[in-house]
Amino acid sequence: MKAISKNAAVADAESYRPDLIEGDEPRYLRRQKPVEIRRRKFGGKNLSRYRTIFGALLMVFGCAVVAYVAGNFLLHSPKVLLLKPEQVEVTGNHIVSREAVLAPFYKDRGRSVLRIPLDARRSEVEKINWVQSASLQRILPNRVRIDISERTPIAFVRNGSELALIDEYGKILDRPRGEDFRFPIVTGITDTMSDADRQKRMQNYKEFIRSIDMAHPRSSDQVSEVDLSNLKELRVVMAGIPGTKASQAITLFFNQSDFAARYSTVVQNFSVWQAENGCVQSIDMRYRSPVLNSDVSGSCNGGARK
Repeated sequence: MKAISKNAAVADAESYRPDLIEGDEPRYLRRQKPVEIRRRKFGGKNLSRYRTIFGALLMVFGCAVVAYVAGNFLLHSPKVLLLKPEQVEVTGNHIVSREAVLAPFYKDRGRSVLRIPLDARRSEVEKINWVQSASLQRILPNRVRIDISERTPIAFVRNGSELALIDEYGKILDRPRGEDFRFPIVTGITDTMSDADRQKRMQNYKEFIRSIDMAHPRSSDQVSEVDLSNLKELRVVMAGIPGTKASQAITLFFNQSDFAARYSTVVQNFSVWQAENGCVQSIDMRYRSPVLNSDVSGSCNGGARK
């Protein structure tokens, strides 16, 4: 019995040998769960980052408060309100009255200067008859500056039964009281024409005046009337021709171009034409050779007044 027990103990010992157990372990081991490492939230780099974010938020909040306070002051404080006409400064006006310029701003009384729609007011000011352009500027805390550029008339125009003024762009202007203007009279332009049509005719007139003054200085002083009804030609009444002794009214006809050369021909030859043909009443320069209309028995002493 003892022998059997001894043999059984030896067999059990051999069956649990460490080298045999090691060889019997499974080939794939189960993946172990990683150990979770907790970090401190407010330590090291994180604390510096939170400080930066907090500082930025504090700065944004401060700017918002300052903007709110400043905006509330600029929009509602009595110190920025437009209350008196003296707060509007007008410069550059000579013909246009200050009252006419201030009229569009009456609706802004009691309003902050920052709330005044400057573009809309500029458009209203530029609708005034003599105003060509206007620039508006806010001057804090409570002033507005308006700089006016007035139109420059270059001729009289028949407007119904009255004489008005007209500028180079064809804008018909009211005649101001107390102003003395000496211009030729243009005809063939009415206020029913389009702005572009009037401007084309006045550009033709302006080019004629410039050309005859270039051909003979101060010739425009003798121009009495210019008919602009036809865009392709001009009919001009002059009070006299430079270089002649006779003071007489004479009508000249020109094509739309080459005013200077054709007018120079008139000035150079007028005395000869007068001696050969008597009292020359009109000269048509629209053709290659001038066409004269004269009165042999007529007097040439009847001058024309502008």
